[in-house]
Amino acid sequence: MRTHRRLLTVTGLAAAALATAGLNTSAFAATTLSSGHVDVLDAEWDGADLHLHVHDEETGTEYEPADVTLSVPAAAKVANPGFGFLGSGSQIWLLPDTEAEADAAGVLFPGISTEHLTTGVFANDTVTYRLVSATRDGAATDDFSIYAGNGARWYDSNPNISTFKSRTFGVDTHNHANWAFEEAGTYQLTFRVQGTVGGVTESVTETYTVVVSS
Repeated sequence: MRTHRRLLTVTGLAAAALATAGLNTSAFAATTLSSGHVDVLDAEWDGADLHLHVHDEETGTEYEPADVTLSVPAAAKVANPGFGFLGSGSQIWLLPDTEAEADAAGVLFPGISTEHLTTGVFANDTVTYRLVSATRDGAATDDFSIYAGNGARWYDSNPNISTFKSRTFGVDTHNHANWAFEEAGTYQLTFRVQGTVGGVTESVTETYTVVVSS
């Protein structure tokens, strides 16, 4: 069962306690998530601003994206299914679109959620998630994509194309697709969620760290 938005996330509460005690909050360790059902992109609206969190469905815990490292182990390697946008390598690292496959491989089951957004707030009852940028080991990369099981692309990090950068979702929905990485390395994925409230465009942008192990 999901828990609804708190005034502070788990890491935020710890940082607040440290600050109250006069300690250095920058020393607070980040959390690594490597398996289970995790909504990586989880949008929330507090009545004035949009927010993005990482929601661990296994524990009902919310994290700020900057406080989380998403780990993709070598066990995530599968045979390249042959879709052209996945490159010519024989294998890719895959976080699959079904929970059974993810659990069997012991890897993350990543979601894109608008479940915390209620109807009647955003125009057309939709918001748009945009992949703003993607890097691998500090350089722009075309090695990341999100696609449906039939090979229909949702997102593609290829910097040489302008398509497959954004997708619109209805509010109060839960969405899953395959998250694919073509090379090992440390990825920085920047996403923005945007919607219109009362004729005003609202948005928030966050960067997610994903470590893909060889």
